[in-house]
Amino acid sequence: MTRPVGIILAGGQATRMGGGDKGRLPLGDGTLLTHVIDRLAPQVGAMALNANGDPTRFMDTGLPVLSDSIEGFAGPLAGVLTGLDWAAEIGATHVISAAADTPFFPRDLVDRLMIAAQRDGVDIALAATLDPQRGAMRQPTFGLWPVGLRDDLREALEGGLRKVVLWTDKHGAAVASFPPTPFDPFFNVNTPDDLAHAQTLLETAP
Repeated sequence: MTRPVGIILAGGQATRMGGGDKGRLPLGDGTLLTHVIDRLAPQVGAMALNANGDPTRFMDTGLPVLSDSIEGFAGPLAGVLTGLDWAAEIGATHVISAAADTPFFPRDLVDRLMIAAQRDGVDIALAATLDPQRGAMRQPTFGLWPVGLRDDLREALEGGLRKVVLWTDKHGAAVASFPPTPFDPFFNVNTPDDLAHAQTLLETAP
C-alpha cells in the first residue's frame, strides 16, 4: 500500500459552539485546526481540508479546500467521499480521515490503521479508543478508506445513508485500538467547556 493522503473533516456545523468554523477556535499558540494539521502532516503523503462555503477563509493553511461532493449536509461520510474523489484525481489509493476538532489524536494513527487493515485482509480500518470497561469504542471520523470503494460510498450516500458504521460494517472494517494516554486521544471539542478542558490537557498532560 502506498502512503495514504489525508483529509481533515471540517464540515460540521458546530451548533453547540455557536456556529462557525470550530477548527478556528484558539488552543495554545494556535487553533484546533493547526494542531490537527501538525499531527497529520508527517503521517500522510498529501493533505486537504474538507469544508463547505467560501474556501478563501482557509487560504492561510496552504491546503486545498474541498467542498462536499454530495449536496446537503450529509455528515462525515460526505467528507470522506470528497477526500476519495480528490485522492483519485491525484493518483492516491487510500485516504486517511481526521476530524478538525480532535487536537490530540495519535501521532502513529496512520501506521496503526494500515497495520490493522493488512492484519485483517480488508481495505477499511477505523480507529477506536480502548475503554477498560466497554472495550473498543470506534471513532468513525478517523479511518483508512480505499479509493476503490468511492462509487459504492457515493451510491450509499445518495440512497440516504448517514451513519458511518453501517457502511463500514458492510465492508468488514478492521479496528485499530488506542489506549488512553492517559486521556482519550480522540477527545473532541464540542462545547466551550470542552475547549477549556483541551487547554488544560495541552498545558498539563505528558
